[in-house]
Amino acid sequence: MLQRLAIQKGWINVLSSPWPSCNVLCQRAASNTVTRNPAYSELNQDDVQFFKDVLGARSVVEDELALESMNKDWMGKYTGRSSLGLRPSSTDEVSQILAYCSLRRLALVPQGGNTGLVGGSVPVFDEVVLNMSAMNKILSFDEVSGVLVCQSGCILQALEDHVSQHGYIMPLDLGAKGSCHIGGNVSTNAGGLRLLRYGSLHGSVLGLEAVLPDGTVLDLLRQLRKDNTGYDLKQLFIGSEGTLGVVTAVAIQCAPKPASVQLAFLSCPSFAAVQQVLKHAKQSLGEILSAVEFLDQESMDMATQHLPGVSNPLTQAGPDAAQQQQQQQDGLEPGGPFYMVVETQGSNAAHDKEKLEGFLEAVMADGSVADGTLAESQAQSAAIWRVREGITESLVRRGAVYKYDLSMPTHKMYELVQLVRQRVAHLPGVRAVGYGHVGDGNLHLNVSSASGYSDQLEQLLEPFVYEWTAQQSGSISAEHGIGLMKAPVLGYSKSSEAVDLMQRLKVLMDPHQILNPYKVLPAVVRMGQVEKDDDK
Repeated sequence: MLQRLAIQKGWINVLSSPWPSCNVLCQRAASNTVTRNPAYSELNQDDVQFFKDVLGARSVVEDELALESMNKDWMGKYTGRSSLGLRPSSTDEVSQILAYCSLRRLALVPQGGNTGLVGGSVPVFDEVVLNMSAMNKILSFDEVSGVLVCQSGCILQALEDHVSQHGYIMPLDLGAKGSCHIGGNVSTNAGGLRLLRYGSLHGSVLGLEAVLPDGTVLDLLRQLRKDNTGYDLKQLFIGSEGTLGVVTAVAIQCAPKPASVQLAFLSCPSFAAVQQVLKHAKQSLGEILSAVEFLDQESMDMATQHLPGVSNPLTQAGPDAAQQQQQQQDGLEPGGPFYMVVETQGSNAAHDKEKLEGFLEAVMADGSVADGTLAESQAQSAAIWRVREGITESLVRRGAVYKYDLSMPTHKMYELVQLVRQRVAHLPGVRAVGYGHVGDGNLHLNVSSASGYSDQLEQLLEPFVYEWTAQQSGSISAEHGIGLMKAPVLGYSKSSEAVDLMQRLKVLMDPHQILNPYKVLPAVVRMGQVEKDDDK
């Protein structure tokens, strides 16, 4: 039997076609409007009945109101039109669903907490939604090794609460931890606030269970720190955004809960000063440094203006607050003052506080820090983190948001924010803000438009942001993933040879392209229907 890939409109067989250059690839992909692949079947009542037989009628969602939250991302930017949502509760049910969809050529999109920012967890057209929320069981926790095993639908905060009772913490912390699922975290290789200390999920995920597109259950759910037996296959599913298989369970290495957590909130006169503070923090705080975040004044304004109860930790409330803020901004670099969150986690409170205070004395003495405060209680720590974690929410409350999650050399991060601010300065109601994980070179550039999305604004931003990032040898996606949003511009960060290999893996593992179609890979290299012909 030979496999032959039929070429559909807007779809090409890259395995037999010469590759264009990356620049051409991006230009062609960006100009293509995504159209539904006619190779996919349309859902019928026989399909619905099959799923009801497998899951039970209560786990099959057909109600339009209930489907609305499955079809739309939380920012309201991406909306599909799926007429069916499935809520499996076991790996076996997921296996039966995928095997059936593969045979029927029914496309489907795996969905966790639906907190993504690039349109990766919602349908583009009428794909079946495979919602993993019912797979929310904690399977085991080893108090000696600190290894947690759980189903993929567990909410991150629930896992944090569970391991905390045993003296551990999860190795990642996200602003969306109250809603996001660990399976979605793994599938997108989510980074978060403490990647500087605990590294990425490529290191902390010890094993996983995944269901392949044909229904095969791949058991890689090992709990070993060391396993050097050939290819590390679990890595294929970490960050592939549900395009190669559906993660159903995860074994993850948790970290011991720190006995001491110290938090400082600082004000810096320039982004050069921010970099100097980061350098000092790495050198003087060393092994206890757990997070270094930054935000500009625009970010602070967004959080304090659009989030109830949020205020600048360094600004005193009262009639002199406005005057104090103006004094802080006088003579500063555009965008300033800049604010930093510096967190340490250790085992000795007195030792850690002494190190942090010594660090603060040094950065204030050399002028890198103009003002600062140390959190003296959990409530104060929560208020500081609320400012940083609430920026995304505040931007959504204001209106439309163009979000760019980029990594690049640290000294280049704010230069891009300033360039974008200049490009959009003439548009009323448009504001560019910069914040992010400065400790690991991750910039969140957000452009807020009070009047909504517009072609004019988008053309000012793209492809300029991607081109500039590529010129700095940066990445167009530091932690959010590719999804639908960035699939056309993948070539700015990946060579044509790399994209070619990604496509070959996709075809090998998902020959009928049923899993999360239209995502991750550029449209010009996606495949059409797979047909099988006898080799005569």
